[in-house]
Amino acid sequence: MRTVRYELLHEDTATSARLGRMITPHGAVDTPTFMPVGTGGSVKAMLPEEVESTGAQVILGNTLHLMLRPGHALVKSLGGLHEFAQWPHSILTDSGGFQVFSLKELRKITEEGVAFVSPYNGSKHMLTPERSIEVQEALGTDIAMAFDECPGADEGKAYVVKSMHRTTRWLDRCIAARTQPEKTSLFGIVQGGLFEDLREEHAGTLIERDLDGYAVGGVAIGEAKDDMVRVVQHTTRFLPKDRPRYLMGVGLPGDLARGVSAGIDMFDCVVPTRNARTGRLFTSEGLVIVKHAKNTEDSRPIDENCGCPTCARFSRAYIRHLWMTNEVLVHRLTTMHNLWFFGALMGRIRAAVKDGTLPALTRELVERWG
Repeated sequence: MRTVRYELLHEDTATSARLGRMITPHGAVDTPTFMPVGTGGSVKAMLPEEVESTGAQVILGNTLHLMLRPGHALVKSLGGLHEFAQWPHSILTDSGGFQVFSLKELRKITEEGVAFVSPYNGSKHMLTPERSIEVQEALGTDIAMAFDECPGADEGKAYVVKSMHRTTRWLDRCIAARTQPEKTSLFGIVQGGLFEDLREEHAGTLIERDLDGYAVGGVAIGEAKDDMVRVVQHTTRFLPKDRPRYLMGVGLPGDLARGVSAGIDMFDCVVPTRNARTGRLFTSEGLVIVKHAKNTEDSRPIDENCGCPTCARFSRAYIRHLWMTNEVLVHRLTTMHNLWFFGALMGRIRAAVKDGTLPALTRELVERWG
């Protein structure tokens, strides 16, 4: 039996969207789902039960950051990441690949792996496929991501081909390095840049490995929005229906709807939490900027159509006051609201898939959010 199982419950006739249920060692996940990002073991400013109240059933942690601080051996000795972070539900960990490649000036890629300098204290490290699996298994994650190379959006085809084959070789090393497949599943990452033939080729190569799930990587990294949509729509055509499909690093409300329309089941992004910390709030009427002077005396909640604790109790005027006086509470209230918005949005998307209205909802979200 697989560590992670996927049950397909419904397929939309107008799109490639689907409803499903993913079963992990820590419970069931209704898909399509959005995973809040908890890079260092916490969703910033939020208690675990507050994250749970937004409808989140999975959170994301990061291998590289947790390896550096506080160290995976420490986390393991304290019961694993679920116990350490007091999150009883499913956890997915990024392999560290995207983060280490984003360091650019601080890393060097070889066939062995990636040598890099810690952005925290300047210490030197090597992250390899074997090391990535070792860290993720020590953390006790439900879903481990294979270590991959994420080429830049502007890379030429020759380099993308070279990078794609390296990702395959690294995947095989990840598979060989696993010691507890009964506890930690492994998802592979389809690369291939903006080239449809490479995406098809790499998807086929990964499917031959019979993995627990498949991700579309290497998008939302600077390419044009139309290119992202094209690549995702093309890639999902070649992924098996009986495994979960994960679009990494996406995204905005319109992108989530377009991803679901293309057959994606799982998403993660820092959009709701990072925007909250910069005072940008998602609402049913569009974006609200907390610091704007027009909110100074506004007694309305951030969103009159929102059921989150922030909107149930506090006015725009009060939240602006917290922002202007740099009160820590503002980050909790804004993060709470944005995560509730994204949780409710995924509920709307799932309902639209079920009743056949996803194309109309997608048009609405794209028009409003791009």
